[in-house]
Amino acid sequence: MIVLALLTAVADPPQPIERCGYRIVQTYPHDTTSFTQGLFWDGGHLYEATGQYGRSRVARLDLKTGKAVAQTKLPSNQFGEGITRWRDQIIGVTWQGGVGNRWRIKDLKPVGTFSYAGEGWGVTMVGDSLVLSDGTSQLRFFDPATMTEQKRVTVRFGSRPLAMLNELETINGEVWANVWMTDMIVRIDPASGHIRSYIDLSGLKEQAGARGSDSVLNGIAWDAKQKRLFVTGKYWPKLYEIALADCG
Repeated sequence: MIVLALLTAVADPPQPIERCGYRIVQTYPHDTTSFTQGLFWDGGHLYEATGQYGRSRVARLDLKTGKAVAQTKLPSNQFGEGITRWRDQIIGVTWQGGVGNRWRIKDLKPVGTFSYAGEGWGVTMVGDSLVLSDGTSQLRFFDPATMTEQKRVTVRFGSRPLAMLNELETINGEVWANVWMTDMIVRIDPASGHIRSYIDLSGLKEQAGARGSDSVLNGIAWDAKQKRLFVTGKYWPKLYEIALADCG
């Protein structure tokens, strides 16, 4: 099993790190053409960013139908990655171009761009900082107004760094991260980088009917008002509301 193999490879923690299972609360449709890179919930809608050159977009989705009620395409030379809300904007990053975008959340109209070094994978807000994952074991903290880098924190499973951190979401002060090419979401203390627990979502891809090596788990959204947790994957035909099971 991918999760167990990865954990065996990366760490032998001095204290056990709690494993959480899951149960499906509700199932919703998801666009199978969406190479999901970023996901968040705001004001009654899901917002999704997708990747692939010439097909990347940011969209406001209707949860019940999975269809876009508004969308803006990225330039064809940009490979879209994660998105997050900051004030009245959506901030998004791209994979290898070093270019980030800003859109007005009310109408998804572009309002500016910025540049940064390295790759862009996932983004989320932690307090007043924008946190970026870049495929390494580090989380990078930025001032979202200026995109000046503030600090870096290394994510560790036990004593060893854990790389391939992808889509990010902040839930109750923790940074939750998909680990690329696995069925695992890790729950990270953003101050120390230590992984507090992980969620094993083995079997969910198969349940969704997703096929192919690219169709990996990716996408975490948290409805803080109603305490709902949503997950999906690249090219998945389904999006799930799930609840954690067998853990604290």
